[in-house]
Amino acid sequence: MNDIMRPATEWELKSMMMALAERGIPVEILGAGSKRGVGRPVLAPVALTTGAMRGNSLYEPAELVMSARAGTPLSQIEVELASRGQMLPFEPIDLGPALGTGAGLQTIGAVFAANLSGSRRIVAGAARDYLLGVRGVNGRAEIFKSGGRVMKNVTGYDVARGLAGSWGTLAVLSEVTFKVLPLPDDVVTLVYPDLTDDLAVELMSHALAQPYEVSGTVHLSPALAARLKHKGLSKEPRSLTALRLENFTRSITYRKQKLRELLSAYGAPLELELESSLELWSEIRRLSFFPPNGTHLWRISTTPSVAASLVASVRRHMRVEAFYDWSGGLVWLETPASADAGSADIRRAVATHGGHATLIRADEAVRRTVEVFQPLGPAVDRISRGIKTAFDPMRLLNPGRMYATM
Repeated sequence: MNDIMRPATEWELKSMMMALAERGIPVEILGAGSKRGVGRPVLAPVALTTGAMRGNSLYEPAELVMSARAGTPLSQIEVELASRGQMLPFEPIDLGPALGTGAGLQTIGAVFAANLSGSRRIVAGAARDYLLGVRGVNGRAEIFKSGGRVMKNVTGYDVARGLAGSWGTLAVLSEVTFKVLPLPDDVVTLVYPDLTDDLAVELMSHALAQPYEVSGTVHLSPALAARLKHKGLSKEPRSLTALRLENFTRSITYRKQKLRELLSAYGAPLELELESSLELWSEIRRLSFFPPNGTHLWRISTTPSVAASLVASVRRHMRVEAFYDWSGGLVWLETPASADAGSADIRRAVATHGGHATLIRADEAVRRTVEVFQPLGPAVDRISRGIKTAFDPMRLLNPGRMYATM
């Protein structure tokens, strides 16, 4: 990569994209670059970062709505929201520590472009569910706007949510408008040690099915649990299964007791109060137990009931460490370094059990040779190519990042 373009305004962004489009020059799209290692390496002589497009353009706490320029750091937005007792309810994860780029760097535009949601997704929904509107510039160098400031304002195609998860391959976002929610008054976490993967998934699914508003369910293998820096948890190699309860203190006290009684067959849990709970879920959100140590990292979405079996089938071929989120609906797998990152075995397991897998961390040479994102079926591939042609007919934006021919 030779040059980095840094537009500070939407019109500068349009002008730069127009110059690239006129000359047919492909471009790598970046926010802060914290997720640059995800996907296939982009073959482009120029990069464009939205990092200079910062600041909130609208915040109405009473209406639970905020608009921000795409390059605004997520950390800045969360500080401002917290000062008003509010939050991003989908709890965006931070891939920076796992990718070796550092924590707290990602921008709000990249949060929605990647659509990466954290543990609260099981009850609150995904990032795209809170995206009310966007502004941006497409591959034709056209400024466009989609959506607005309320949830039900779309007729026809919902372009804003369609851009979520496109990883900068369809447009460069310049501004996003999103819904926020109040912070919970209190948080308590019940931690069950020494459960096997299948029992942990059973426990998490059972807890989530109860009317006690569990807002987070995760399970860490013994090796991963031992990497936690949390002061209140043992550093002995033992698996940990955590259930989070949020809301008002009186409500939590009642629901906590009911859950303990209901789940007594799984043992007596360790109870983490507010500060200790926040410390644990902060580590989980940063995936800090997946340091860049030469291993590969996969993100697998599947049905909770088959999650443990899927991991067991992969374990027959290689040594893996597993982190289960969303009661097993999301599995993060750390696999040994290899020429294909274990792609063949993982894809086979996913095909057998159902779901899809994304290679989150691997060397550039590996990412050039394997399918990083889940391969598309014929029908979805045809639709994806049509959307790409509509937004970026010359294939200028992040060419090949998600799929080699797009």
